[in-house]
Amino acid sequence: MRLRRKRRLLRCLRKRRDLKAVHNQTARIQPGDVLLLSVVRNEKIRLPYFLEYYRKLGVNHFLFVDNNSNDGTRDFLSDHPDVSLWWTDASYKGAAYGLDWSNYLLRRYAHKHWVVTVDPDEFFVYPFCDTRPLQALTDWLDDTGVRSFGTMLIDMYPEGAIEDAPYQEGQNPFELAPWFDAGNYMITRNPTYGNLWIQGGARARMFFQDAPEKAPALNKIPLVKWHRRYAYVSSTHALLPRGLNQVYEEQGGEKTSGALLHAKLIDTLGDKAREELLRGQHYRGSGEYRAYAERLEDKPVFRNKWSEKYINWRQLEILGLMSKGNWA
Repeated sequence: MRLRRKRRLLRCLRKRRDLKAVHNQTARIQPGDVLLLSVVRNEKIRLPYFLEYYRKLGVNHFLFVDNNSNDGTRDFLSDHPDVSLWWTDASYKGAAYGLDWSNYLLRRYAHKHWVVTVDPDEFFVYPFCDTRPLQALTDWLDDTGVRSFGTMLIDMYPEGAIEDAPYQEGQNPFELAPWFDAGNYMITRNPTYGNLWIQGGARARMFFQDAPEKAPALNKIPLVKWHRRYAYVSSTHALLPRGLNQVYEEQGGEKTSGALLHAKLIDTLGDKAREELLRGQHYRGSGEYRAYAERLEDKPVFRNKWSEKYINWRQLEILGLMSKGNWA
């Protein structure tokens, strides 16, 4: 495992040459600041609300990689004092699906900082997030000696077909897509990295009903007290050293955990799926996006009689999808 980690770190150092600084404001980062990192492509429509959400949550500085967008993403992100932006037209697949870029920026700028690593359609929810800022959580994690914080990705969807509720730039996506699956999840333990592997939910039942083992993974570890020796090895599903993946309780009881509300299932998905199929830059030959493109032609409706409408984090805890653990 130590050798695997060293290889990841060497890879990210080589791939740093892919990145060109466009708007480097990292000199503004202060000790104790909470950072956020995201790799994006053609996500300008999502970014105004994304920035607003995470600023309100308590993120102090954003680190973005723009992978050759052509929708104005670069210009938009270059106009914020709390955003640092790098651009690249290099292969996303060739950079380990963006992980090499993420690991380099984390190593260079996030050492000894708590950092949230998410996609632009992922929205972090944690216990008491409606009354306590993110730094209250990170302070408590520091006090208890915890270095990483686990979440489950929850696919959110609209009441009807996703095409029937067009998303507007700057809009809260959960105004359109407030529904989610309360059950229908499978959990196993990855023996290699020791992380949980969760599958199921709306995308599994709608896009992968004939091959549920190919459904996307829903386990994520997006919040980490970073050290330059750390590295993500599979999106944010797993890290090295292995101990960072121990975000669940093995001996009974519950560890404090959160959720990522996933705003993928809105009307932008069809165009995104077609674009990514043409690019061929995603895992397993972009098979996930092929499933989306094919099934969306039928205008499926995700909501059923078992769907729940999102209220708040306490609802997710009652349903067993996250836990406040011993954080009171």
